[in-house]
Amino acid sequence: MNSFVQDLDVALIYNLKPENIESNQCDEKNNFNNNGKKFLAEEVSQKKNVDVFAEWDSQETIDAVKNSLSVLHNVIPIEANENVFSNLLLHKPQIVFNVSECINGISREAQIPAMLDFLSIPYTGSEPLTLATCLDKSRTKEILSYYKIPTAQFCVIENLSQIDSIEISFPLFVKPLHEGSSKGIFNSSVVKNKKELVSVVEKILVEYNQPALVEKYLTGKEFTVALLGNGNDVKVLPIVEINFDSLPKNVNPIFSYEAKWIWDTKESPLDIFECPAKISSTLKNKIEKICLETFKVLRCRDWARIDIRLDEFETPNIIEINPLPGILPKVEDNSCFPKAARSAGISYDELLLTVLHLAAVRNNLT
Repeated sequence: MNSFVQDLDVALIYNLKPENIESNQCDEKNNFNNNGKKFLAEEVSQKKNVDVFAEWDSQETIDAVKNSLSVLHNVIPIEANENVFSNLLLHKPQIVFNVSECINGISREAQIPAMLDFLSIPYTGSEPLTLATCLDKSRTKEILSYYKIPTAQFCVIENLSQIDSIEISFPLFVKPLHEGSSKGIFNSSVVKNKKELVSVVEKILVEYNQPALVEKYLTGKEFTVALLGNGNDVKVLPIVEINFDSLPKNVNPIFSYEAKWIWDTKESPLDIFECPAKISSTLKNKIEKICLETFKVLRCRDWARIDIRLDEFETPNIIEINPLPGILPKVEDNSCFPKAARSAGISYDELLLTVLHLAAVRNNLT
């Protein structure tokens, strides 16, 4: 670790997942963080979907990130709530390690980075435009299509009357337009007829209050790819393959909310990931190539995780770009970016210190 930048004043900005409440039962009387402060409770109370806090981090993860960064730096945790701006002015960090997701609006992941740009405070990860674009799945796919990077045929449905105009053949895959962490993606998201399509689209329109993205369902294997670096020095970590054979019988082979958060638990982890993926060198090279191209054209910085699925011709297609990848600390958490890093011989501490170092170098803090 001697090659890393050291002794920086670092603010760790995060959103803390609430404990001991059911996300679909929250109301204005709930406290939404451990400090007893509400995080925009009026807006949160209107969100009835069970996965509303899926993107936020647990106290265990926040503590693990803080401890890793504290190996070489002075770290102050700052929650991304209504006091974040004043806390940044108070502490005046040299750099921010940003894992905040926020909760309101289609550009929520861009809110803290935009604030940091306003305050001229450097931070890890991508800039607001990239974060906002990647959370808008149709805009992302339009950019990929322009650069001829394979992605599934798609359309956006804003009301049920548009369903009759869909020209993509069944089966289809349906998900919210502006979500991450498998939010809004359930076993029912694979639809085989119009009745199922109407039901899933209506659920997204009503419960998630946003348009539905309807895609051609890709029938091949699925992978996730962690990337680390900037410019011409972006490194692709060992590819993770998702083993759908480990899922319960008679469910669709997709990495759904149930697969990610319900069936795969610390107490009973699924044997769902294989890293490095056992694939041919030809396929490996194809996947790495389109992931590097995607990282570049979407102007990602420092790190990102990109999800890939093969079509019926074994062609890798981009299905998701995650410029704020999940970083659960324990091996049994089955968190893909740390898993890929461990496979490359990079410990959890080294991974997070590397991300901070990349951002510090990019901002001339060496």
